[in-house]
Amino acid sequence: MARNLASPAYLTRDRRIRVFRKQLRANWDVYLMALPGLAFLIFFSYLPMYGIIIAFKKYRIAQGIWGSAWIGLENFERLTYSFEFKRAFRNTLLISWMKMLMGLPVPIIFALMLNEIRAVAYKRVCQTISYIPHFISWVVVSGIFIDLLSPSTGMVNTLLGLFGVEPIYFMASARWIRTVVNFTDIWKDFGWGTIVYLAAITGVDPQLYEAASIDGAGRWRQTLHVTLPAIRNTFIVVLIMRLGNTMTGANFEQIFMMNSSPVLEQIDIIDTYIYRVSFDSLDFSFTTAAGLFSSVIGCTLLVTSNAVVKKLGGRGMY
Repeated sequence: MARNLASPAYLTRDRRIRVFRKQLRANWDVYLMALPGLAFLIFFSYLPMYGIIIAFKKYRIAQGIWGSAWIGLENFERLTYSFEFKRAFRNTLLISWMKMLMGLPVPIIFALMLNEIRAVAYKRVCQTISYIPHFISWVVVSGIFIDLLSPSTGMVNTLLGLFGVEPIYFMASARWIRTVVNFTDIWKDFGWGTIVYLAAITGVDPQLYEAASIDGAGRWRQTLHVTLPAIRNTFIVVLIMRLGNTMTGANFEQIFMMNSSPVLEQIDIIDTYIYRVSFDSLDFSFTTAAGLFSSVIGCTLLVTSNAVVKKLGGRGMY
């Protein structure tokens, strides 16, 4: 059938194609630099999504993905009856939200403190020291804190002993393990988060501070009425991302290294549960269903939080 060249839809589509070709010719070097990242995203994020269909099958390695029998939503029904999955799901939400509530204010406060330092060299030293732990592996971080919190030779228990406190086995205590998990996560990553807020603070127009100073505002009121409103959108974006990462925010590497039998019920999360079931029982269909369920919950939280922020007048992420 012949195309109607006078059609507004066709003209719009044709114009878009011409604009895209023009931009491609003008910015070919930028698109060329983006190709490796795009290829990485396609091969390691989108193509593996093909394996999602395992969640709807009774997967057998010998039969392959397409040769395995379809069982529909049976694996998801099993999730609703699994006590261990419910416990892991509850722990994942609890630990992630504890990290978010305790961890979000720390980089903001530290960024505000660094912003008040006038000695540039000292400021850079403090900033460098604060974000170095971000680059340390959780294997190393876990080993450091296991030594520090050891009930026999650890520095913390040695100091507590000076005040007459009995040694506490923090890493095997159901009462203390979640506190240790949250503290180590904040210690490791607050310096890296500080960089984001410092960048936002740097972008504040100096004339706003000058106007506030002329109006008689001191440093504290300038922080409240100029700095904090200026970093509001940055905070919203970080908050939305943290909400979207609720199901992965508990951090598999950290929990895996700090987990042990005495504290399994307190810090066993979905990722460690999937890992354990996958290699203990080789039930890949069930664990794929658990992972898909977790991803859907995370995506729902991300979209919902973004919509709520935009509804309340914020900018959101998109």
